[in-house]
Formats: sequence, C-alpha cells, structure tokens
Amino acid sequence: MEKLSNSEFSKNMIRIIKGSITSIILSIILLILFAIILTYTPLQENIINPIIIIITGISILVGSSISTLNIKRNGIFNGGLVGIIYILFLYLISSILCVNFKLNLYSIIMIFVSCLTGMLGGIIGVNLK
Repeated sequence: MEKLSNSEFSKNMIRIIKGSITSIILSIILLILFAIILTYTPLQENIINPIIIIITGISILVGSSISTLNIKRNGIFNGGLVGIIYILFLYLISSILCVNFKLNLYSIIMIFVSCLTGMLGGIIGVNLK
C-alpha cells in the first residue's frame, strides 16, 4: 500500500465518513419505505430479516461507491472501511438502545454482508470514470 500524505489521508477519511453517513441515511429512508409497505400490505413477517439484509447491502454498496469515486485506488480497503464504520455504528446504537443486545448468527451475516458489499462498492467506485 502506498504511503499517503497527511492531507490526502485526511481527504480520504472524510470521503469514507461521508460514504458511511450516506449509507446510514439511505438505510433509514429505505427502512421507512419498507415499514410503510409492511404496514399497508399483507406481507408475512418472515421476510423482514432478509429485506433488512438487502437494504443494508444496497445502502453500503451505494455509500462505498460514492466515497471511493475520487479516491482512485485501494477501493477494496476504503469501501470495506465504509462497511465496517456502518456496522459498528449500527451495533453501537443497538447495544445502547437494547438491554438484551447480543451477537448471533443474524449479526454475523450482517457483518459479513456489510464488509463484502463495502469492498464491492469500493471496487465499483474506484473504477467508475
């Protein structure tokens, strides 16, 4: 990995944080839309977890792609950071709000999806010209 100057490193970190915030905001919007659809349609509750995983993946993919558009290298690493920041934020908030919060198989799947889609989005963002 090439050494980055302090200003270039700072710019990259700001882009990564902006990508993470974009992912979080997009997730909130998509989850609200899903909640509205779930409220007014006869969808079964067993589709909630898969849809949440899909929304998380799409949100991180978009956020990591946007964050790496101007970075031009190390897309896998920088996109992965977006996914990691997103999931850390999500689990930090969950552990504060939920008294009985614990990691389970669903949590492991969410962590895996977050990292994988972040890396994929990073690759896409770096290669878009």
